[in-house]
Amino acid sequence: MSRRNKIALFLIILLGVSIFGFSLRDVKLNILIRDFTSIHQDWLLVAIACMLAYFCLEGLVVKVFVDERLGQYSYKSALRIPLIEQLFNGITPFSSGGQPAQLIAMLQSGIDGGRASSILLMKFIVYQAMIVINFLIALIIGFHYMVSKMSYLSLFVVFGFVVHLAVIIGLFLVMFWPQFTKRTMRIVMIPVRWFTKAEKVADWIVKLDTKIDLFYQESVQLIGQWKLLLKVIMITFVQLMCYYLVPYFIMLSLGYTHANIVMITCLHVLIVMVISIFPIPGGSGGAEYAFTVLFSSYITNSSKLVLAMLLWRLLTYYLGILAGIIALAVKPDKIKLKA
Repeated sequence: MSRRNKIALFLIILLGVSIFGFSLRDVKLNILIRDFTSIHQDWLLVAIACMLAYFCLEGLVVKVFVDERLGQYSYKSALRIPLIEQLFNGITPFSSGGQPAQLIAMLQSGIDGGRASSILLMKFIVYQAMIVINFLIALIIGFHYMVSKMSYLSLFVVFGFVVHLAVIIGLFLVMFWPQFTKRTMRIVMIPVRWFTKAEKVADWIVKLDTKIDLFYQESVQLIGQWKLLLKVIMITFVQLMCYYLVPYFIMLSLGYTHANIVMITCLHVLIVMVISIFPIPGGSGGAEYAFTVLFSSYITNSSKLVLAMLLWRLLTYYLGILAGIIALAVKPDKIKLKA
């Protein structure tokens, strides 16, 4: 990690401690400790297992893509990719550092940069598409509840959905209509010329054209391998379900056994959508607030509500950062390319 990333990590941890401290301001420490010691450990272990499965399944997606397209790739090296992504997503605004970090990690295994970028884009497309589909289902089931609890938060949810949908549409345009995408890109570049030298803009256009052509070629090849695509879609769906179910199992661990699994899962999907548009890394502050407000009707005990939020945040955010730090220290295996 660079010095800049280490500083960002320190600030994120400091911010997290501050938020946790603020959340505990009205909760007596002895009551919180009592609630924690009375947790049903089996259900908490299930919640932890869900997060571990989430990481492992994304590693499996990377391995499936690389094995099919390039050659034999060890699972250890494949698992390292999403863990590093978790770390750099967690310490950068809008999770902007995850993709470049994954690319560097794949280069360390001897994978060609162009091929690695293509695989990461394919993984990203499938992941984003599944997020949008899950969100649409959650919107139908849980949106009315969110509006009744926090009407202003619903605007963030809709905005987050529009952003994710726009990303998917843009990627599909590249996949199926590359020439139209190139023309659109040139139109977008017109106002850029007002502030940048024409030579530099022309260089950008050439590079973007090359990337669009490469992405289109890889997309055509992937779509032709429909069995591979279907396999990745199924793995990603299960992966996301593991993640979305974490709050439900945390609630079971706190003794709320009558929670509606469908509603709880849908609310978590909506919270994740809100977090994604907060500029602060990990949506810190907004994530904790959204969780406590939306789940306050289900967890009526204030101490257990704060405890549930702390456990949820530790598992879904800080566990990924810790795993990413460990993954950075692991030396990857070199890929064995097909003959």
